[in-house]
Amino acid sequence: MKFFALGLRPFLSLCMGLCAALSTAASLAHDLPPATLQALRQANVPPSAISVQVTPLGSATPRLAHRAQVAVNPASVMKLITTYAGLSLLGPDFIWRNRVYADGPIKDGVLQGNLIVRGSGDPKLVIERLQDLMAQLNALGLRDVRGDIVLDRSVFEITPRTEAFDDEPLRPYNVSPDGLLLNFKALIYTFTPDASTGQVAVRVEPPLADFDAPRSVPMGNGPCQDWRSQLRADFSQAHQVRFSGSYPASCGERPWPVAYPSPEVYGSKLIQAAWLANGNRLGGQVRYGSLPAKARLLLEAPSLPLGEVIADINKFSNNVMAQQLFLTMSSDMGAPGRFEASRLRVLQWWRQQLPAQDEPVLDNGSGLSRTERSSAQALTALLQSASNSPHAQAFQNSLSVAGVDGTSARLRDRNPNSPVIGQAWLKTGSLRDVASVAGFVQGQSGQRYAVVAIINHPNANQARPALDQLLEWTVRDTNNTDSPRTVAKRQRQ
Repeated sequence: MKFFALGLRPFLSLCMGLCAALSTAASLAHDLPPATLQALRQANVPPSAISVQVTPLGSATPRLAHRAQVAVNPASVMKLITTYAGLSLLGPDFIWRNRVYADGPIKDGVLQGNLIVRGSGDPKLVIERLQDLMAQLNALGLRDVRGDIVLDRSVFEITPRTEAFDDEPLRPYNVSPDGLLLNFKALIYTFTPDASTGQVAVRVEPPLADFDAPRSVPMGNGPCQDWRSQLRADFSQAHQVRFSGSYPASCGERPWPVAYPSPEVYGSKLIQAAWLANGNRLGGQVRYGSLPAKARLLLEAPSLPLGEVIADINKFSNNVMAQQLFLTMSSDMGAPGRFEASRLRVLQWWRQQLPAQDEPVLDNGSGLSRTERSSAQALTALLQSASNSPHAQAFQNSLSVAGVDGTSARLRDRNPNSPVIGQAWLKTGSLRDVASVAGFVQGQSGQRYAVVAIINHPNANQARPALDQLLEWTVRDTNNTDSPRTVAKRQRQ
């Protein structure tokens, strides 16, 4: 009998543990709206993999909280911390100042010396603005540089990554930040079928010096499916791209953005092409270097204001622009921008702005990270704070309007009749095992809510409909006055 008791005790303990776990799982399930729970089941994602908080603006009492205090990977929703901190610390009118110098005399349009382009960390120095900068130099009378064009990017101090995120080095989201970031270090290949020739024209932008790509590829038949693979692109030689496949005519015109395979030379190739495009002359080379002490300022090219820049960061989830802003929050202190210094400054800001909330785990400020963490509760508090700040409108304007623009425009494709369309201002996030959404939702009652929902699970992106259902439940607040737990209990009776 004693032997039986000794053997039974571990068995009973195991049963009690299993019962407690099942009870906890059931409790977690009851915290969620039924439609959200059903969508999670269909994606084979347990309720324990999602964190949610829905809180009326101006209230400290959540309408819904489910695992809200758990620190999870928020993916690109992390950009909300970076952009709100940027607005608070730098202000919406902050601008980056790109400057051009000369270290020799200019006479009759000829510079006897070097031309120095000093970057400021500008997140959006795209080809159009670079071409305008070159035109301004021509307007000053400069046409011939007998020395070199020197590119100074020392405003940031960055250790280059040795590996691309998720082993996708040619995805534009993998572009690394740079003190002189030019056109996101990317090329756009545009494919346009021409039925009259049976060929597909290939256009590459922007122009790069010493770069070659085919002007056309064969036109293929069949459906437009994995057309990128069908092209059989070879990017192994950065200066010479080849397509050995074909492009389906059924695809129509399509762009293909690709990160330049040799990012360390992209800036020099782009500057050289932009300078020579106007008939200008260059005696030396384009190279990286530092601003000489004796150089004199020729012109200043200001960036777009921060209030506009964060719209690109949040609406289109631009990772490198977010990292440029993150680094600027330490370079603005007078020393070169470094990730560690920016992490310290943003955390100091967090302690002052949100002292009652757990601090986030910061990496590069973009959400393109496996280590960044925050909770639905903390991010909801950030949204509440932003909605009450002097920069509330600039912050909301940076968010994607649900079903209308930016990354949340895809909501219309998933459900064209969703009541959320046009009634929410959102930041979405997506990694291989993360799906998230956060922002402001306008309820049918007139009440506005801060909403955060984050799924961390291998099937996270198959469960995005669950996030859509949560947003719909929030919008329909006039028809859902009961809590999800009360609704679930009523359905079981």
